[in-house]
Amino acid sequence: MEIKDISFARPSVEWPTLALAALIYGLWFGVSFFHDRLPIWALIPIAAWTVAWQTGLQHETIHGHPTSKRWLNSLIGAWPLTLWLPYEDYRRTHLTHHRDERLTDPLDDPESFYWRPEDWAALSGAGRRLVRLQSTLLGRMLIGPAWATAKVWKREIARIARGDRRALRDVALHVAELAIVLAWVIGVCKMPIGKYILCFAYAGTSLAMVRSFAEHRAASPVERRTAIVEKSWLLGPLFLFNNLHLAHHLRPTIPWYALPSWYAMNRDALIERNGGLLYVTYFEVLRRYLLRPHDQELHPTLDVGGK
Repeated sequence: MEIKDISFARPSVEWPTLALAALIYGLWFGVSFFHDRLPIWALIPIAAWTVAWQTGLQHETIHGHPTSKRWLNSLIGAWPLTLWLPYEDYRRTHLTHHRDERLTDPLDDPESFYWRPEDWAALSGAGRRLVRLQSTLLGRMLIGPAWATAKVWKREIARIARGDRRALRDVALHVAELAIVLAWVIGVCKMPIGKYILCFAYAGTSLAMVRSFAEHRAASPVERRTAIVEKSWLLGPLFLFNNLHLAHHLRPTIPWYALPSWYAMNRDALIERNGGLLYVTYFEVLRRYLLRPHDQELHPTLDVGGK
């Protein structure tokens, strides 16, 4: 079926995204400042929601929103509320991930959760168990943030050790931005760093990983590697409608607030294109994969003789 496009004249400033940024950062400042007045059962979901929301905003800025000026978009999105993720590393690896012909390939897709046989064989028994645990939704939420942090910083340290000046610059910028965030959290809000890590950074990253958990599946052809989670009135806005993930991959420059209209116009064509890789809601993802693997660990199109 033919995929249609909406008539969308991109403005020089996308005001809905700027308003969203103001809301997210305002909420973060407020929740962090009044952290000691909130019971822990209220603090954790609000803090996690805020940080996860900001990761979606970062994703928008990486794709050229909400202005035509990259430096201004970076200024809006770069602040490391998760603490662990350098913004420029995220930009570089995520744009590489958007080379759709290499989606899910563990060699060429930095966001792939699949393994090559030789890398799998090199893992210890404990390492394999941790990987298998993360193939379930519960495992991804419990240990995924720690695993992702270790993976990113192992990569960044290796780049610096090779003499990569860009990596050194990116890490230095991240440290400067992190110092500003922590000056507010520790110096102004008087929040213990452990409390911020657990309630904001770790819980927020864990919530954000619900979106990425089932959005890709290794398959041939490539068009069938990107999923759709269709009806999500709560998590859809949190993820800035990246639950309609195939739509985003096909039209990554469409802003978050226009994506549902484009998806609705092309729903049948998109479902046909991805071979019906469709989840009705995130409750379906939870029901199917909370304790069961989403897929095998080894990439199925690679030689798996060493499994």
